[in-house]
Amino acid sequence: MAEITAAAVKELRDRSGAGMMDCKKALTEANGDLEAATDWLRAKGLAAAQKKSSRTAAEGLVGVAVAGTKGVAVEVNSETDFVAKNDQFQDFVRTVATVALETGAADAEALSSAAYPGGGTVNEKLVSNIATIGENQNVRRVGHVEVSQGVVVPYVHNAAAPGLGKIGVLVALEGDAPADVMEPLGKQLAMHIAAAFPLALSADDIDPALLERERAIAAEKAAESGKPAEIVAKMVDGAVAKFAKEQALLSQLFVMDNKTPVADVVAKAAKDAGKSITLKSYVRFQLGEGIEKEVSDFAAEVAAAAGV
Repeated sequence: MAEITAAAVKELRDRSGAGMMDCKKALTEANGDLEAATDWLRAKGLAAAQKKSSRTAAEGLVGVAVAGTKGVAVEVNSETDFVAKNDQFQDFVRTVATVALETGAADAEALSSAAYPGGGTVNEKLVSNIATIGENQNVRRVGHVEVSQGVVVPYVHNAAAPGLGKIGVLVALEGDAPADVMEPLGKQLAMHIAAAFPLALSADDIDPALLERERAIAAEKAAESGKPAEIVAKMVDGAVAKFAKEQALLSQLFVMDNKTPVADVVAKAAKDAGKSITLKSYVRFQLGEGIEKEVSDFAAEVAAAAGV
């Protein structure tokens, strides 16, 4: 049996919003595994579906850059938010985004090896920044979008400077509609994406492993209903379909009116313009997304003192 620490209980509480004793029981049932404990809480109706945004921990900045029909988003992490406000760090993130756009670097490793303006590589400049700023930093990820005809619209939420912030979004709209139609549409869609956090463009694009996880949770919930097997199967299928609909961008309800599917919003804009518009792809980077939060010793001590 794994030891259930106060730090683990606190982290599960932060993730799930469930009560302390429920979290402790979930961890016990899951032998200390946080992911399994989260699923256990959800199956028991004690926690809502986990949002990746609840796992934001790293500091730094997301940078976006667009040139013509291409766009890129990069995430560069630092240890503290103080560094994210540093002019030297901001200039580095802005330049790295431009390098990614110009070179087409597909991932963080390729980007780190790319030439940095003024000499050396991106990684060598990063090492130099770490030495002068005095805090660890990391080029974490890069994402690209591109259209053959149309527009790529950038959006930054909680901007620290132009093109830099906590959430960076790129929307790729393919079509022959004029820019003065597609750019405002792209901006609204980008704001929706920042707020609604879709997991994929369409239901077919959602990670099958994630759908299977939702199916397992739904099956456990449905089994407790005591209904016949054929009814339970329909309940599970319905729950998974509902999850996919709510998590896929094209089927999400547009945040501007909370009633129209995003796909219909795009279709109406195309019809009104008498031109073609297709939402081809998007990128949404949220600072620290998916990085687990480290619990401070002080927080653990407080939880321990409370008898966790």
